[in-house]
Amino acid sequence: MLLDLDGTLLDTAPDMATALNRLLAEQDQPPLPFAAIRPQVSHGSNAVVRAGFPAADSEHFERLRARFLELYSACLAEQTRPFPGFDAVLDELDARGIPWGIVTNKPAFLTLPLLAALQMQQRVGCVLSGDSLPERKPHPRPLLVAAQQLGIPPAQCLYLGDAERDITAARAAGMIALGAGFGYLGTEDQPQTWGAAAWLDSPAELLDWVGMRADRE
Repeated sequence: MLLDLDGTLLDTAPDMATALNRLLAEQDQPPLPFAAIRPQVSHGSNAVVRAGFPAADSEHFERLRARFLELYSACLAEQTRPFPGFDAVLDELDARGIPWGIVTNKPAFLTLPLLAALQMQQRVGCVLSGDSLPERKPHPRPLLVAAQQLGIPPAQCLYLGDAERDITAARAAGMIALGAGFGYLGTEDQPQTWGAAAWLDSPAELLDWVGMRADRE
């Protein structure tokens, strides 16, 4: 099993919103409501910063983004936690010896410290960050490399994500593409058109897809 990170395994939006609003305060701008920031988080720092500074030109935007990353690095795991129910899912996977990994577009300098802070680095079977390879999602190669590292044939691998790029990458890799309906979908998204095999309302529903729920009941 492979998982996206932001908006799928981890609820990182509170800390990213904190960093953006600290940046806005430094720029003498009013804070944004959390509801305006949350849908941008799965699209990375560019989308989050652009939500706060929609009119910034490219040069100013890059300075703002660099400062945002500094601020975010400083509060990386203050409020970030797995989505409710995911701890139990991971415990079940570990107990059954079912390998799982992470494929994210988040850069490694944020991904790895975050996993370490949440004590997940010893549990996860592989981690492919956004800069681990020349390609990143929606390209399928990171998913294929991750499956190879876990020793899982792509056709037998699940990939769960909350953004269109996740579904596109999983389908291109020949994997079972699942959507995290509890993630950071925005009102403008049309997930029904992305081609996922199913949309999950909670992490616990993953157990159905790995054939484990019936065994436990």
